Amino acid sequence: MIYVCNLHDMPQHVRSLRVGYLVSLVQPEFQPPTPSGVPADRHLRVAVHDISEPEYGGVVPGEAHVRELLAFLQSWPGDEPLLLHCYAGVSRSMAAALLALSLENDGREMEAARVLRAAAPHAQPNALMVALADRLLGRQGRLVAAKEAMGPATLVFEGPLVKLSPLP
Repeated sequence: MIYVCNLHDMPQHVRSLRVGYLVSLVQPEFQPPTPSGVPADRHLRVAVHDISEPEYGGVVPGEAHVRELLAFLQSWPGDEPLLLHCYAGVSRSMAAALLALSLENDGREMEAARVLRAAAPHAQPNALMVALADRLLGRQGRLVAAKEAMGPATLVFEGPLVKLSPLP
């Protein structure tokens, strides 16, 4: 099972869901420590800001960040809960969720985006992260098109916990 949440709610969800794998897509200054119960080697920290263009003082998601995220997602066995979070649970973590749903489902990117939108009306996947993953995975624009097909999101300050089942 894949879960997505915000930084503030992450510790309680780690405990209640008995998370086996954790991804923190949070700017460097807000990176959390590895919560009790999650082995350190199963906690990926991707220290990036939620930006798609260079900004003074900001860390733009780059190819190395997305490559590391994809490798971690590929190492997830799928039989333990995976929790993805960013600061608000809206953009970076939702990009990771789209990647997790479509990683082993080449050609089903639109279906993954529909599943994500149905579960998370507030999802606004980070466009740069999706574009980088599309290129790294050789998806020929299908991930980018799927993200765009999601349309506008419902605006929220912090996203609630979202539960996603991997595509069958």
